[in-house]
Amino acid sequence: MQDRIAQIEKEAQEGIGSAETLDSLDLLSTKYLGRKGVLTGLLREIPALPVEERPVAGKAANVLKQVIESAIEQARSRIELESQDGAAGIDITLPGRPVHQGAIHPITQVMEEICDIFLRLGFDIVEGPEVETDYYNFEALNIPKYHPARDMQDTFYVSDSIVLRTHTSGSQPRVMEKQDPPVRIVSPGKVFRCDSDVTHTPMFHQIEGLMVDENISFSDLKGILTTFVHQFFDDQTALRFRPSFFPFTEPSAEVDIQCVMCRGEGCRICSKTGWLEVLGSGMVHPAVFENVGYDTEKYTGFAFGMGIERMAMLKFGIDDLRKFFDNDLRFLGQF
Repeated sequence: MQDRIAQIEKEAQEGIGSAETLDSLDLLSTKYLGRKGVLTGLLREIPALPVEERPVAGKAANVLKQVIESAIEQARSRIELESQDGAAGIDITLPGRPVHQGAIHPITQVMEEICDIFLRLGFDIVEGPEVETDYYNFEALNIPKYHPARDMQDTFYVSDSIVLRTHTSGSQPRVMEKQDPPVRIVSPGKVFRCDSDVTHTPMFHQIEGLMVDENISFSDLKGILTTFVHQFFDDQTALRFRPSFFPFTEPSAEVDIQCVMCRGEGCRICSKTGWLEVLGSGMVHPAVFENVGYDTEKYTGFAFGMGIERMAMLKFGIDDLRKFFDNDLRFLGQF
């Protein structure tokens, strides 16, 4: 029995010492220490030995078990350490891993491009609060309480006198109250409306502009917006002014451009008309000037506004508004 125990220990030590993987070590552990392993079979033979040999054989078998368990643990630590060293090593012959750079969101790109165009045309950039008073969002812009035009806005009310702004036009009376003409500003930013469907989102982006001075006419409005459209799209993009209504301008006009998808031939995007609406505009209503203390006999001006998402869709040929908000890096990475 003693010779067998010594032989088992020798074989076990050699096998465990040469093990190179944790899987092979687990197989050796099962072979020697498992329920049907070598050591279990040895222990089952002890009751058949002469009575005087049993204590010695039992003690030697328990010592063998401890020796094998200790050898396995040491081998396991060795294999794990060797694996960690290999993983931590740097192979300088491997190609470098590319660093993926982020990109400016297409909405931000378009907003910055529009602002740059108007900066070159002599306008200043003004930002106002997103949580606005009812006065600046509506009343100062000739939309008094209970005016039917308020129904066009689908407003988020924080309280009776506080709203989430429905347009960035609230910046205009704020500036005019503090600054005498001439005034040339554009105001970009987020706006909010209770509206959500395939073509609308509760939060979107607008940029609205204002020019006030002596002898400003509708011709100045047409000239500025024509220059803007040609710089934003291209010189070949035709545009037209179509009569419309806004409470803070009179006369008012929608600005349509020749469809950038089909070049006026008629397609699904332009509903076969060859034209796309991109802007609202008009001459500032005298009531707005009266609210900020401007002399309506001396000063005139025009205002305009556009949705950034719509401009971006036309600029980049995007047909689904939701892509701007899905945060899909495959989409955003194209910009």
